Amino acid sequence: MANTLRRLDLNLLVTLDALLLENNVTRASERLHLSQSAVSLQLAKLREFFDDPLLLPGPRGMKPTSRADELREPLRQALASLSDVVILHEPFNALEATQTWRAAAFDYGEFTIILPALAKLRQAAPDTRLAILQCAPALVAKKAEQGEIDIAFLAAYEVPQGMRYQSLFKENYVLAGRTDHPHLKQKPTLAEFCELEHVIVSPDGGGFLGVTDVALAQLHLKRRTVLSIPHFLFLTSVLEHTDLVALVPSRLVQGRDGLKVVESPLEVPGFEMVMVWPERVHREPAHQWLREHIISSI
Repeated sequence: MANTLRRLDLNLLVTLDALLLENNVTRASERLHLSQSAVSLQLAKLREFFDDPLLLPGPRGMKPTSRADELREPLRQALASLSDVVILHEPFNALEATQTWRAAAFDYGEFTIILPALAKLRQAAPDTRLAILQCAPALVAKKAEQGEIDIAFLAAYEVPQGMRYQSLFKENYVLAGRTDHPHLKQKPTLAEFCELEHVIVSPDGGGFLGVTDVALAQLHLKRRTVLSIPHFLFLTSVLEHTDLVALVPSRLVQGRDGLKVVESPLEVPGFEMVMVWPERVHREPAHQWLREHIISSI
């Protein structure tokens, strides 16, 4: 085995891991900060070493061979173990760091967590990069273990089993509409609340029922929901330019000049936002620094 390892440059295994993640030479080269020609050359050496094509042209990028599929998980585990051995002895220097971090967040998390941390992040680690991806909570664990994301921001009830997490803040709902909304001069009664025209955020698309409707149903009441949209940040524009109202997370609307915020006549359970990450990066100094930076920025 020792003789076999001597014939293989460890960097080639890092390249193979990136290629198996991306199934694309161009994207793998971007992930590795190498030229496409350098990655193509390393792929040729890997093919020679394993005596297998590893990746073949396909209709949508490149398709891994059965041998490549066999290598995927053992290779990822081996590189993660080796990384743990090495990085524990390397302190993180933010000013010299060149990491590309990948965070999963929807627009609410972007606005309430990432945006407050961004300016200080750019100042403290100017040569790093941050990619924000939208990822369904059910896919977070898989994508994190595959190295496609490093960190995610979810509601506490969405935390995948087996992932590390840290509570960030608890959120509550308020009633919001445009600044001069004629029916929001004061807290409306529950009957008035039900008569108002409401907009709802449905991340999965097209839904007209939410936690507010569950709470109303327990009182044998219904509201008039006339608009369903997929994004929180579009919601604020809708509220500013129409007579529609919405029960919204308070952090999304606090301090906005174009909106009137009043207490809701209906008690609706709030939620807790958390930061989650996979075990594979838990001890990495760079990742520890990023987590601490985010917590201190909120």
